[in-house]
Amino acid sequence: MSLAYLGTSEFAAGVLRALWARERWRPELVVSRPDRPQGRGRHVSSPPVATFARELGSELAQPEDVHALDLGRFDDIVVCAFGVWIKEPLISHPGLINIHPSLLPRWRGAAPIERAIMAGDREAGVCIMRMVAELDAGPVCLTEREAVREDDDFGSLSSRLQEVAARLVLRWLEERPACREQGEGGMTYAEKIGPADRVLSASRSRDENWRVVRALSPHIGAKVGDLGVWTAAPAGEGPPAGELAVSGGRLLWGCGDGALELLEVQPPGKRRMPAADYARGL
Repeated sequence: MSLAYLGTSEFAAGVLRALWARERWRPELVVSRPDRPQGRGRHVSSPPVATFARELGSELAQPEDVHALDLGRFDDIVVCAFGVWIKEPLISHPGLINIHPSLLPRWRGAAPIERAIMAGDREAGVCIMRMVAELDAGPVCLTEREAVREDDDFGSLSSRLQEVAARLVLRWLEERPACREQGEGGMTYAEKIGPADRVLSASRSRDENWRVVRALSPHIGAKVGDLGVWTAAPAGEGPPAGELAVSGGRLLWGCGDGALELLEVQPPGKRRMPAADYARGL
C-alpha cells in the first residue's frame, strides 16, 4: 500500500514520526507548506513537518498548490494540520482521511485545542474522519477521548492528543473501520486565534483569564496591555480589576473576582523572563 502524508504543524510532525517508526506505513511522499519568512526578523524557515521530513530523508514536496501534485497514484492519503482547503478531485480520493484534534462535531475549524481549553471543556479528543467539502463535517471513522486536566496548557494537552492521533491513524490504516455521519448536534466552530483572543479582560473571571493564558502557552501567548503573558496561576486577593501590582516579589494582575499571579512575561521588544525579574524593575 502506498501512502502520502500532508501536514504542516508540530502536531502533524509528531504524527509523522509515529508513522515513520512503522516501516509498513512510512509515507512515500510527505507534503508540507512552502518555506516562509517568520518572526520579527522575517527569516525564511520551514514548517515543522518539512524540517522533520528532511531529517528522515523522506521525499518531500512543498508546492504552492497541493492540487497540482499527482496524489491520485497513492492508495492512502493522510492529512493532519495541513492548513490548506482540500478541493476536488483530491477530496474524492477513496483513501483520503483527516486527523482532527477534537470531539467532532464540537470544535470544527482551525484552533480546536485552544478553544477547548478556553471554554473550560473537561474532555478533548481526536477524530479520524473522511473529508467533505464542508469544513470538518465529514463522516467520523474513529474517536478517542482525552481528559482535559485543570492545569493543562496547549503544550501539555496537544502532546497527549498527538499520541492519541498517532495511535488512531495507525489503527485506521490496519483495520479500516466503517465511518458514521457526525450530525450537527452540539456543533461549535473553533475560529483561528486572532489578536483580540490574546487580550486578558478585567471583566472576565480569574479562571476565564487563566484558561486563556493556558490555551495560548507556549506557542502564542496572552497579553495584558502591551505585556506578553506566557504562564500564570490563580492567586487570592490582588489589585483592582485590570491593574498590575507587585506584592512580596510576586506580580499580580486583578481580575473580576480575584487575581492572577503572572509567572512568565515578555515586555515589548524583549525576551521572555520570569515575572519576578520584571517586577524588580517596576
